[in-house]
Amino acid sequence: MAQARTRDKNPAGGLLVPLEVIDSRALIIQRSCSPSFKPVRNVIDSASIGTKWAKVTMPNQSRIIRFGIFEVDLQAGEVRKAGLRQKLAGQPFQVLQVLLERPQDIVTRQELRERIWPGNTFVDYELALKKAVNRLREVLGDSAESPHFIETIPRRGYRFIGTISPQSIPPESREPRSTAANDSLERPAVQASARLSWRLIAAFSLAAIAALLLSLNADRLRTRIFARSRTPKIHSIAVLPLQNLSNDPDQEYFSDGMTDELITDLAKVSQLQVISHTSVERYKGTKLLLPEVARQLGVDAVVEGRVMRSGDRVRITAQLIDARTDRHLWAESYERDVRDVLALQDELAAQITNQVGISLSANEDARNQSNRPVDPAVEEAYLKGRYFWNKRTAAEVRKGIVYFERAIELDPNYAPAYAMLAESHVVLNGYRLQPPSQAYPEVRAAALKALQLDETLAAAHTALGAFTWEYEWDAAAGEREYRRAIALNPNDATAHQWYAERLASAGREQEALEQIRLAKQVDPLSIAVGTITGWILYLGRHYDQAMEEYRRTIEIDPAFPLAHTYLGRAYIQKGDLKAGLVECQTAARLSENSENHLFYVAWLAYAYAKAGKRDEALRMVRKLQATSRQSYMASHDVAAIFAGLGDQSEAFVWLNKARDERSYTALDVGAEPEFDPLRSDIRFLFFLETLR
Repeated sequence: MAQARTRDKNPAGGLLVPLEVIDSRALIIQRSCSPSFKPVRNVIDSASIGTKWAKVTMPNQSRIIRFGIFEVDLQAGEVRKAGLRQKLAGQPFQVLQVLLERPQDIVTRQELRERIWPGNTFVDYELALKKAVNRLREVLGDSAESPHFIETIPRRGYRFIGTISPQSIPPESREPRSTAANDSLERPAVQASARLSWRLIAAFSLAAIAALLLSLNADRLRTRIFARSRTPKIHSIAVLPLQNLSNDPDQEYFSDGMTDELITDLAKVSQLQVISHTSVERYKGTKLLLPEVARQLGVDAVVEGRVMRSGDRVRITAQLIDARTDRHLWAESYERDVRDVLALQDELAAQITNQVGISLSANEDARNQSNRPVDPAVEEAYLKGRYFWNKRTAAEVRKGIVYFERAIELDPNYAPAYAMLAESHVVLNGYRLQPPSQAYPEVRAAALKALQLDETLAAAHTALGAFTWEYEWDAAAGEREYRRAIALNPNDATAHQWYAERLASAGREQEALEQIRLAKQVDPLSIAVGTITGWILYLGRHYDQAMEEYRRTIEIDPAFPLAHTYLGRAYIQKGDLKAGLVECQTAARLSENSENHLFYVAWLAYAYAKAGKRDEALRMVRKLQATSRQSYMASHDVAAIFAGLGDQSEAFVWLNKARDERSYTALDVGAEPEFDPLRSDIRFLFFLETLR
């Protein structure tokens, strides 16, 4: 069995085939070799079966290794994260290279010293190695306590534990490992083979490959040869940001909006998984090859294209590419009057759907027909609103609302603008920027108007689901709306995420995890979805898993304060009060210029309370109360601070205020660990009962 494994995969990257087979076929194909093709042939004996084997080493085609969202170019000495070059060089990079040569193996400290700091180098080796590993972990966003990539083996060394992409071709080791048995098998024929002409050597190599293929059974051979003749069915797709060809940066919203609208149209097809705009936006202007982008997003195919708007005319050029083979499947160019842009989007989506071999149901086909001409000014306002909405910061969502309201002012019957207006007010309440009494009446009015104009708008059902569950506290009605939204648009990450949040707060953990999994499937790089994934695990007291999700989110966006706050809360529940305080301080610092800074100040005060810094926590509470006269402050967050201080009576005062405000956060209290100290108090049971 060991011999068979050696023939399948030689450590040095060569193929082992019977020498007699090569020698008998060499001259048949030597003339087909390219002069630049120069493989190496070594001859060894297989003592156990009495057969000579030739080892043919093919030229190494790749020095790229990929894991997670990272790509390591060993030849260029570069590390890229989601396509962006990272600052890693010198000894830290050398440590990474050595570990990648032997993934999952322990690399001892002595081995690292011999490779990176040879005996004649005068240096504090222990300190230098520690600094190099710390820098490496900093770039990878890793940690010694909960490693994803670099694991410390106490008193021995380190090990790379990440999953290397199958497309990566590991480099040959600078110091190839060999066993005594292999050493004893080497023959003088190696020297003789070096004297052969390149043509004969190339012939040996091609003959070896031919012999290997001939050894396969007929079915497997047919599969390998004819795989490209039958394109595998496409089940998932990503629409990359359409390139703006207008040479006018002010028109960026238009190309971005057209991308978003095309994604929305395709997302309505139940048989097709479509990556959301939030995730594909990160690849805007990327220099990554399409197969690599597709691998990172987990899709079979990608759509890329260009948009140009000139006056009242719009031109779109798009192409569909099978990312698994980098094969172009379809390309088309369209030019229309800007008033027909909705019909143009529908036609483009229908063409793509047809090309991937999916037949629309009658309902899906009907929902994808938007033949009504649209006023260019209305569409421009709406697309600008979507452009800012997709940024998802508090300030950008507010800008989006202005443009949605502008679109409605120009056309009171433009249903999509009402739907997005409703979702925007849900988000502002979630950001603690609008009190429930201000946000949710706006949500209800806009969502109902949108559905009155077009009952098939998934976003309107999503917003109405939030209103009925989070403000009216009617879980059954809210669940119906979320399910309706998902039925209309199975690829709506927002609907899956918000539904998951409510399921989690109701104690339905497994259902919540399934919904957030679906959200993550269509929006894999969303920092919001990643954070909520961690929050659901956190409510289930799975703190280690929650922390993994938060760290993964911080890898994508280290400046996202919400993930730092939630990570800090998880540390606190785990008993690491110092680390929890540091994360909450980081979040407060990152949010200093944001509108919802008070939220992060409140949770920093909670961290101080749990760390025993009572005076500091109370000082921050006074600051929150003073500021709340100008800005909305969630009573739920203040209640958590007093629970952390052990002041149960004051905690209940603020919990009752949250209930009276009809804050959706009151629904989370029954599941959140922060309120565990109150559970033995009869007032806690009474409070939960009043939420029903």
